Amino acid sequence: MALLQVTNLGKRFGGNVAVDDVSFSVAPGELLALIGPNGAGKSTTFNMVNGQLPADSGSITLAGQELVGLKPRQIWKQGVGRTFQIAETFASLTVLENVQMALISADARLFNLWRRAASHKADEAMDLLRQVGMAPQADRPCSVLAYGDVKRVELAIALANQPKLLLMDEPTAGMAPKERNELMALTRQLVLQRGLAVLFTEHSMDVVFAYADRLIVLARGRLIAQGTPAEVRDDPQVQAVYFGTGKTFEKKTPA
Repeated sequence: MALLQVTNLGKRFGGNVAVDDVSFSVAPGELLALIGPNGAGKSTTFNMVNGQLPADSGSITLAGQELVGLKPRQIWKQGVGRTFQIAETFASLTVLENVQMALISADARLFNLWRRAASHKADEAMDLLRQVGMAPQADRPCSVLAYGDVKRVELAIALANQPKLLLMDEPTAGMAPKERNELMALTRQLVLQRGLAVLFTEHSMDVVFAYADRLIVLARGRLIAQGTPAEVRDDPQVQAVYFGTGKTFEKKTPA
């Protein structure tokens, strides 16, 4: 049964149709990749799901709850976590403090000037860090971390509100191949453990075909294909869209 249901989604910018009647769903325990060439409407679709852009038409529901018209903060409270193409952490804070800040936000808890927020849910924050393999670096400032480790911290932050749906925008951008595989293998593990639904955009086809359960492909704002990696890889229309871009659809195996 679908957790996220997107139906007849549409968005215009002036006379330009960025997203045209797009429908898809994501189930708990599933990784769905949203791909397409530049200008296909991926980012616009992704940002409408998250509430950063208002939809002009269509419906987006999470467990039956309509999300269209809600702001990102309201959608986050409904159980949607998000990571960004450029990782967003507080560089001057420690790894542990970054996750604690996310837990404070998830609790909507206010701290007065005489109480140290550093004591808030340290055990829970450490548990999240253990889940993403960052507990040994809990006391290090994020400013000194390798980029792949920063992305792990961001993943822990995204899990702080115990989301049902995780949105990952270009999760492996700027990472080396080994780091890409490690991050996506970790995501796969968390999906299985938590029953998460994941919608992610990605330019690295090796990542897409190694880790996605299903793919949806956009071109010029319209959905042109969807299915398993094998089905999409062999789709003539998808091959035509990517022809000459340097993209390949060879089957990859996670490292």
